[in-house]
Amino acid sequence: MDVVLVRWPEEKQRLDQLRAAGSPRLLLVGPEVAPPESADCLEDWVRLPADDRDVRARLATLVARAGNGHAAPTIDGDGLLRFREHWVPLSPVERALAAALVDRFGAVVGRENLARRAWPSGAPTRNALDVHMLRLRRRIAPLGLEVRTVRSRGYLMQPGAAPADN
Repeated sequence: MDVVLVRWPEEKQRLDQLRAAGSPRLLLVGPEVAPPESADCLEDWVRLPADDRDVRARLATLVARAGNGHAAPTIDGDGLLRFREHWVPLSPVERALAAALVDRFGAVVGRENLARRAWPSGAPTRNALDVHMLRLRRRIAPLGLEVRTVRSRGYLMQPGAAPADN
């Protein structure tokens, strides 16, 4: 599946059409313009001027996401993580960790990024992050999601085994 390049905000109407069609798209955001908010795993953005390697990397990620046939999970305002037709409640720390992983669903999120999201006033010990990631793994497993450790890089959330219907 091809990724469509869209200039933001000049091509807003075209972006709306591509979103409705479910087409993967990379937004090319002007230097002084705020990117639009989106939780869609088929949408990403890069600020112009952008390095060619950055654009290629984002395009490759979008192609992979489009090809896996899985919608990204979402976290609602009540702290519920939803995936497919299932959901689980999250504690505040789990919610912050999951939000960082959902924002980059299918891609690696570094330990430092996770720590900043979950503990904005200061980083926890390495063990504290590991304990909370273990709890998050256990919490989301019934949804058919898993968090994998990517050695020396961070963590990655991806679809796992299909959930058992209760």
